[in-house]
Amino acid sequence: MGAIQSDVKDPGLAAKGKTRIDWADDQMPVLRSIRERFAKEKPLRGLRLAACLHVTSETANLARALAAGGAEVRLCASNPLSTQDDVAAALVKHDGIAVFSIKGEDNETYYRHILQALEGGPHMTMDDGADLVSVLHSRQRDLLPGILGGTEETTTGVIRLTSMAKEGVLAYPIIAVNDAMTKHFFDNRYGTGQSTLDGIIRATNLLIAGLKVVIGGYGWCGRGVALRARGMGAHIIVTEIDPVKALEAVLDGYQVMPMEEAAKIGDIFITLTGNKHVLARRHFEAMKDGAVLSNSGHFNVEIDIPALEDLAGGRKQRLRDYVDQYTLPGGRRLNLLAEGRLINLAAAEGHPAAVMDMSFANQALSAEYLAREGKGLKKQVYPVPQDIDREIARLKLQTMGVRIDSLSGEQQAYLSSWSEGT
Repeated sequence: MGAIQSDVKDPGLAAKGKTRIDWADDQMPVLRSIRERFAKEKPLRGLRLAACLHVTSETANLARALAAGGAEVRLCASNPLSTQDDVAAALVKHDGIAVFSIKGEDNETYYRHILQALEGGPHMTMDDGADLVSVLHSRQRDLLPGILGGTEETTTGVIRLTSMAKEGVLAYPIIAVNDAMTKHFFDNRYGTGQSTLDGIIRATNLLIAGLKVVIGGYGWCGRGVALRARGMGAHIIVTEIDPVKALEAVLDGYQVMPMEEAAKIGDIFITLTGNKHVLARRHFEAMKDGAVLSNSGHFNVEIDIPALEDLAGGRKQRLRDYVDQYTLPGGRRLNLLAEGRLINLAAAEGHPAAVMDMSFANQALSAEYLAREGKGLKKQVYPVPQDIDREIARLKLQTMGVRIDSLSGEQQAYLSSWSEGT
């Protein structure tokens, strides 16, 4: 194999990365079965695919599946702190995939890597947060006519893309993988729930039991984090702007209140909204000494870090690898985790492979769908086709050894009839 264009931290880490990729592969049977079929059928043959995703062992197995399907894959990171450097090295050395990703890269490098992923002109994009799509539409518009379609992995990205479609500026169709039932019901809830708490504990080694944990946002991710934190003995407080979600949180047994009130009593704050300044200056001013601030939303804007910096006036010190302590006037100390970036990927390993199996199966099958149908789609955001979603659920159950019932002919007739009643 010839030299592959790439930019990774250390090619010497490839052997370690390969073992991590193989370990994840063992727990991703659905995606593995798709890769095996792709290798035979080559549904992506001749297509160039640019992907901006968290470069983890799970993502590596998605990239391998896409390459097995015939795609020429170029991969960059969707967050400066989420890359597993050994995995990036392994993809280049062992799989011949072009990777542009280094954990801890600065902002300039981050966007240079996105541009490198776009070199050659992709036919398809795969995004986590819509940064790739944004760069295409702002700085690389000459590449847009050649793109069949793309996919989006996360809530933040879907919000951005839906806004672009409404304004009539989206230049090609996007499939919202994030909204697939086999993605948000499981990845967002169980994956984010477990990995967020894992990241906080790795970063701080705090005992969660007995603490007041404030959850900013009660979407699927917020539900998952609340569930896991309660299971560890935390007292859960939820903040919301949506009355329906707030009501659900109340009926789930949690306290619900405005962030202004929660700020006064919370021990750990976790933002998961996809919006900016969920934790703002007025909240920092009300927080008690030692409060921990973390974010599990996609971008590092949910916590107003410039306001925190301003309040501290330079009184900042790194206490642990992922803990920056800010000392405010009067001596109160606030602890920011992972520079306000995704705590589950920055300080831990992200979602378990078993749940990403379904999310990335959606990505792979959506790419296959776009290769076949992309030319006939309008320039808007589409849901994952229902037959793909249900097939992934069926395959996942099968790999878990779980069987379910099926309708009899009589039952099918009853459900489709209007003439039978009591």
